[in-house]
Amino acid sequence: MALNLANNSSLANITSLPASITGGGLTLVSSQTASASASLEFSLDDSYDSYIFKYINIQPVSGNNDKRFTLQASTNNGSSYGVTTTTTTFRAYHDENDGSAGLSYTASHDIAQSTSFFQLSDILIDDGDCNISGYLQLFNPSSTTFVKHFIARFSGSNDGECISGFGAGYFNTTSNLTNLKFQMDSGNLNGIIKMYGVS
Repeated sequence: MALNLANNSSLANITSLPASITGGGLTLVSSQTASASASLEFSLDDSYDSYIFKYINIQPVSGNNDKRFTLQASTNNGSSYGVTTTTTTFRAYHDENDGSAGLSYTASHDIAQSTSFFQLSDILIDDGDCNISGYLQLFNPSSTTFVKHFIARFSGSNDGECISGFGAGYFNTTSNLTNLKFQMDSGNLNGIIKMYGVS
């Protein structure tokens, strides 16, 4: 069997891809900006097998200290939120003053078969420049056969430390998910969330 090798010259001469080559692209479906908003809600359908939600500069509004960025799903077009969910998380952190650093499992952020909104972030303060950014990828939300898996990441600055969070879980339902809602555990939020379909 012969090997076909590509070099910089041959790649540079490509002007278009054959119609038979598809996949791998992100399509912006929706973008919402929270400005002292109670929540941001997104509708899902079967247009894509996977969706990515990018959250940018999420922070609680002024006067709302020690808040958490949370998520839940709906199976009834947003009439109610409370799909049974199980999650797992761990985090790395490093203080600005180099006083401490670590990597640890964060059991206090996990839920097991809960219908409550669950944490996507560490505690956030309302200091003007403190916020988190990151993403959540949801897989096959329209399936009526499988539970709905997701992975999540965030990076943040919070009261003098850099935090990197890693999470995963699943919505334990074989009903199709119709909506996601992002909100603080109490109070309002600022920031941007963009929803992309993965093709």
